[in-house]
Amino acid sequence: METFLESYWPAGLPSAESLGRQLGRLAYHAQQWSLRVPLATIRQATLAFSPHAGEDGPDGPTITAFQQRYAELLERDLANVEAGLYPRSLLFSLPLATYAMRLPRLLADIPSILQRVWRRDYRALPAEVDVARYPAYFRRTFHWQTDGYFSRRSAELYDVAVELLFQGTADVMRRQVIPPISRALASGELSRDTRLLDLACGTGRMLAQIAVAHPALRLTALDLSPYYLQEAREALADLPDLSFVAENAEQLPFRDGHFGIVTSVYLFHELPRPARRRVLAEAFRVLEPGGLFVIEDSAQLAESGELAYFLGRFSAEFHEPFYRDYIEDDLAGALAETGFVVEGVEPHYVAKVFVARKPLEGPNA
Repeated sequence: METFLESYWPAGLPSAESLGRQLGRLAYHAQQWSLRVPLATIRQATLAFSPHAGEDGPDGPTITAFQQRYAELLERDLANVEAGLYPRSLLFSLPLATYAMRLPRLLADIPSILQRVWRRDYRALPAEVDVARYPAYFRRTFHWQTDGYFSRRSAELYDVAVELLFQGTADVMRRQVIPPISRALASGELSRDTRLLDLACGTGRMLAQIAVAHPALRLTALDLSPYYLQEAREALADLPDLSFVAENAEQLPFRDGHFGIVTSVYLFHELPRPARRRVLAEAFRVLEPGGLFVIEDSAQLAESGELAYFLGRFSAEFHEPFYRDYIEDDLAGALAETGFVVEGVEPHYVAKVFVARKPLEGPNA
């Protein structure tokens, strides 16, 4: 007589390794859906009080494409672990306890955020901060967040706000920067203790994951906001060799060829086009010949036409004055014009990753 277990595994009982992998996949999907559903509910409830309430929603094919991209992102995350591109622990590394403590503060801040949205008041910045020393494009409340990038409160609430926006996938998308790094280190093209610079590091969530995947890398965190660097410094206090630099990515204070790897996550869509080009040029300058440049940022229309509705809604609902230009910009072409060899452009849900290399030889190397 067929046993109960044999009815589920007719080819025989799974090995302990296979069973562990399947249980891990189930736990991961359960985690992501337990985040997605309540965060999506909060997001929709907030939208009901915004100036965009009542606008037409996406059509059926658009929703299907969006859901398919979400499923593909989760599968890519799991496949990267199984391929050894980063540790399984990163799948469950979201600091849920910290976010749970900070979420009520974010929710309490929503009424003031909605007031700024209705007033289109994107310059409500702390009076005690000398904002004149920062670039004009930086002196605003991106995403309508309270204080812009000019307070510790803003830094403390940023990560939970981004996870709310992306329904628990912000860290998942961030770590898609790691596989190109893992491949370059495994191939011997770059030494395992090479220097890595993270441009616009924010609160350090990307570097926290890179450090777990590749602890021998010598890391440098650069950001224009001293408040976000302070948050990053405390969050990454267990990485004593990590350097922190408060500077503009348009004018990097490093010698030519100082780094083997440069990364950037969610920076370029917040820059006007001339500033984007200057950051690309600086990244090229500070990379050693053969060095790797990995960018993750928002999807763009060229490769993500099926997401046009969602990209347009993001531009309309959030104060991102340079976003419309960004999604139409040929960033891969700009990388090539700067002198990089573009090795790949990979879609990841509502984001995409650019992988580029500084040539070993040539007039710009």
